[in-house]
Amino acid sequence: MVVHGELWTAKELFVLPNEFIYWSIQIVMYPFMTGLVAGAFVLSSLYHVFGFKQLKDIARFSLVFSFALLPVAMLPLMLHLSQPLRGSHVMMTPHFTSAISAFGVVFLTYACIVGSELWFVYREHFVETATALKNKPVRSSGENLRMKLFSLLTLGAWDISPAALEKDHKAVTVLSAVGIPVACFLHGYAGFIFGSVKANALWMTPLMPVIFICSAVVSGIALCILCYIVTMEIRKFLAGRRNAKSADIPSIEQLKGAQAQEVRMSSRYLLIFMILAVTLELLDMIFRGYTAVKSWDILRSVIYDRDFMQIFVLQFGIGNFVPFVLLLLPGLTVRRAALACTLVLFGVFMMRWNVVIGGQAFSLTFAGFMHYHLPIIPDSWETFREGLAGALLVAVTPFVLFYFLNKIFPVFLEEETN
Repeated sequence: MVVHGELWTAKELFVLPNEFIYWSIQIVMYPFMTGLVAGAFVLSSLYHVFGFKQLKDIARFSLVFSFALLPVAMLPLMLHLSQPLRGSHVMMTPHFTSAISAFGVVFLTYACIVGSELWFVYREHFVETATALKNKPVRSSGENLRMKLFSLLTLGAWDISPAALEKDHKAVTVLSAVGIPVACFLHGYAGFIFGSVKANALWMTPLMPVIFICSAVVSGIALCILCYIVTMEIRKFLAGRRNAKSADIPSIEQLKGAQAQEVRMSSRYLLIFMILAVTLELLDMIFRGYTAVKSWDILRSVIYDRDFMQIFVLQFGIGNFVPFVLLLLPGLTVRRAALACTLVLFGVFMMRWNVVIGGQAFSLTFAGFMHYHLPIIPDSWETFREGLAGALLVAVTPFVLFYFLNKIFPVFLEEETN
């Protein structure tokens, strides 16, 4: 019988016989995807709570994308577990003596907040769409289905008077304000799990939850900017293929102006959170070197020798320094912002990789090392779910969900309802 982790673990020097890389790529994807959820919601809250009107379009985009990312946050854990159907027990028997169980409560709370906020934001759209379909004298089967769906989504609240819409706006503001700390706690708990493992010298630090929260906001904002750019490019392409008389979307010039304004404003906040995240990570590394606890010798060997390329070249160099320079240079263009956001996402992913995989790289004997070989070609269910194919499945799923959610919650609502 093959032990879990044996298929992708290579050992070196003095390693205990029962030691393997148990937490593989799916445990890297888990905090990465959870961070995207929290970061996307924080970006949408910048408009709803703080009133940054320049972020109106991308805030709505981020809210819908956060909702699409939400169910995927649990997918890596479900793939990693040997008995995934037992995952529902966390939701049915909540208690706060377990970090995982507490996460179930926070996750459900956050899902209710995002779902409620989406409903208040799009309630007017639901009512107007259902009313317009009802007033059509002849409807196709597809239109009948849409009418029933949007009528159901109104939840019986058909009043769209100015007073009712003002109450919706206040409810969105309150939910966004409450959702910010919940979103931060949602991802901070992942850092809490790592930081509370006393048996692992690399993970055990009180700064781990804060580092995870800051990097989560960075990754969420970067992903929303990148996807917003791609979506706007598609809209510009569609606008270019239609003539002026039949086009039902804004002109290319209008789309370019809106895109550039939203990207520049969002990039400013991305820079702020990048500075905070990198500063905390470097502070933690300096503190470890200064205190030089008993395990520092093996940690120094991992950080400055064996994982030097992953940490200082890929994570800090390509994933932090290069995009920081790209965003900081004057005259920020949409293409440069897209490249910078792509590199930022790569840097955050490498940070998760270095924490999860790097934290398991050294043996508990402090005299041996283990190397993780990511399964590329799946030859079994084990190598599929714990390999490249499983990670790609997790990465692609939110985009598929976002495509269908956009049919119900149009991210460019203003143009859709005109």
